[in-house]
Amino acid sequence: MLSEPITLYKLMNLYMLQQVNFPLTNAQLTNFFLEHDYTTYFTLQQTLNELVDTGLIRKETIRNSTRYEITKEGSDALNFFCSKISPAIIEDIDQYLKENKFRLRNEVGIISDFYKSTSQDYIVHCEVREGKSPLIELNLSVPDKVQAEYMCSNWQAKSQEIYAFAMKSLMSSHS
Repeated sequence: MLSEPITLYKLMNLYMLQQVNFPLTNAQLTNFFLEHDYTTYFTLQQTLNELVDTGLIRKETIRNSTRYEITKEGSDALNFFCSKISPAIIEDIDQYLKENKFRLRNEVGIISDFYKSTSQDYIVHCEVREGKSPLIELNLSVPDKVQAEYMCSNWQAKSQEIYAFAMKSLMSSHS
């Protein structure tokens, strides 16, 4: 076993990120660690920051959500030290991912954000991804921040309906 718990937490994060083909959010990683009483929130945040600082994972922040994915260097480090994670911990991680993979993927696959454009309106960017590939992307111009925020918050609930409508409309023949 490892003498330093923070090293084990780093390996556990790397293992989780390598087991999925999509990024995991800070909230998703935190949920696993706290649900299983592995460590505290603050220790986990320190661990994630150190992994980012050393280039073993990369971080992307969209609105109020931070997403992490493993880098090539992170995969190499994990492959070298993976045996330091106990089989019981690997089983906990594998079970958590198996039970939650669909929900986790849906949570990170639906993205919405906005920014102020040069013409002083707001561009709302909405996206649905399958892994790293976009299935649909929309960029809509709106006159104010309130509308932009409202559209972003509705995207999670409406994205499947909008995607289905776009596909049906674009695939139908002209009459």
